[in-house]
Amino acid sequence: MNIEIFRELCLEKPGTTEETPFGPDTLVFKVKGKMFALTDLNSFAMVNLKCDPERAIELREHHEGITPGWHMSKVHWNSVATDGSVKDALIRELLDHSYALVVASLPKKVQAELGDPDHR
Repeated sequence: MNIEIFRELCLEKPGTTEETPFGPDTLVFKVKGKMFALTDLNSFAMVNLKCDPERAIELREHHEGITPGWHMSKVHWNSVATDGSVKDALIRELLDHSYALVVASLPKKVQAELGDPDHR
């Protein structure tokens, strides 16, 4: 996966914005102001994605390219390698999972503004 594809996948999700709140080298994707993905703009060696805590542990046990979130809560975030060691399909699935977790934490009214969950 490359950064252009990753960026497109993030931005096609309803309510998503991209920002650089941690400096010009870290690209952050948010839905309604809450982070669901971030990466280094220069290296794009990995992406940090929010994850259900139990699933995060399971993923780390089965994939060498998935580790506890770098500079993030190790309970709720994973760092996912983008060097091919983790298949693109799994990265897409984990991106969808991260987005869905963050949307589920938003108020119901805001969730409704984002539309049908099956079409996000």
